[in-house]
Amino acid sequence: MSTISRAAAVALIEAVRHEAAAAGFGVATAVTDAGGHLVAFERADGTPFLAAEVAVDKAWTAASFRLATHTLNAIVADPQVAPLAHHPRLMAVGGGVPLFDGDVCVGGLGVSGGTAQQDVDAARAALKSQGFSVPD
Repeated sequence: MSTISRAAAVALIEAVRHEAAAAGFGVATAVTDAGGHLVAFERADGTPFLAAEVAVDKAWTAASFRLATHTLNAIVADPQVAPLAHHPRLMAVGGGVPLFDGDVCVGGLGVSGGTAQQDVDAARAALKSQGFSVPD
């Protein structure tokens, strides 16, 4: 199974930290492999402690479903799949994105600490700066 390297995970975390600092918020950032296992994590000083767990769960959710978590938010609004929203680790809030190498998912990135839109923006900017595809 292809997976993200630790070096690439750390580079993504540094890129997220830079974007969040420029936007004026502290951030917790998590990177998982394709199986949802944590590869790298960082929580900036002063970032709420809950953001740490949320970032890990956003990365896990994005890797699991191979979808951005803001997209999954709209999906779980459908009554036929709404029960998924009760899964303890599912985090259908913007800021989680799958990581692809070509067509292969190699992991997930989770960003938490700002508003959902700030988290999405920081994740997208970090992906772009590191050469990953950027989901809609």
